[in-house]
Amino acid sequence: MKENLSIGVDIGGTKVLGGVVDAHGKILTTHRKDTPKQGGEALTQTIADVITELTQQYSVEAVGISAAGFVSSDRKTMLATPNISGWNGINLEHEISRRVGLPVVIENDANAAAWGEARYGAGQNENQMMMLTIGTGIGGGIVVNGALHRGAFGIAGEFGHLRVVPEGHLCGCGARGCFEQYASGNALMRHAREAIAAAPDAAHNLLSRGNGTLEGLSGKDITEAARDGDVVALAAFNTTAQWLGAGIASLSVLLDPACVVIGGGVIDAGEILLAPTRIALERYMPFQGKHPSPRVVAAELGNDAGVVGAADLARN
Repeated sequence: MKENLSIGVDIGGTKVLGGVVDAHGKILTTHRKDTPKQGGEALTQTIADVITELTQQYSVEAVGISAAGFVSSDRKTMLATPNISGWNGINLEHEISRRVGLPVVIENDANAAAWGEARYGAGQNENQMMMLTIGTGIGGGIVVNGALHRGAFGIAGEFGHLRVVPEGHLCGCGARGCFEQYASGNALMRHAREAIAAAPDAAHNLLSRGNGTLEGLSGKDITEAARDGDVVALAAFNTTAQWLGAGIASLSVLLDPACVVIGGGVIDAGEILLAPTRIALERYMPFQGKHPSPRVVAAELGNDAGVVGAADLARN
């Protein structure tokens, strides 16, 4: 029997993925089920079913669950879940623990990913780091003095909802001008549309990668075009990087991290995004030339970060 094993469960929009993780961050086995669209009780039971399947294969000590939304500081209750129906205010720790008979901790998904990267990925050996997960929106996690920083109410690190443009684009949170409206995957799509409008004659190559229309264009199409040197796609990435670098500069003045790990779907572009982001970070850093800049690096754990991070947090 292997010792010191725990389960991490990452809840996504399409799948509930669980994994048994050892003390070295290695995933020994996984099990997944489709995410019930109705959320609520159906989703809670699906999570329990995934855990039960895994405990039939390995003896584990605890379970960590990575979920999008605001999680209480005691890591038990989902305070708000904008994208999951029927979970607002639910004591998820109690609901899962009583079903599976194991200690359970709940963690915000970006926090779990950040902890996974801090322990076993791109942020290893960094006591002061932060992570930005860049997908449809922007999530974040903060590690201070080698510990995950949750804040007084458990909801620290919501970087995507820093207001960077007064009365800017309307955000899903209800505010205007949030960071994720300018530096997320959705923002990349808008920057691409704006670049196409500014140079329609140069956009034929990019548009042809979808179905010839703006609506048929995906983030993957833009990334592939940028890799091939398409000037319109590169312009979209450059605009996104300008906002991202400026945002990291402001966060660096506040948190002073040694390392910033960039994860999420947009990081598939690699240095196409990271190189201009580093340049923008230097350009927009206050106290230019005097304030040290953090290293900006790509995440290493990919889609496993939430599972690994949640499992490790369950042991602590």
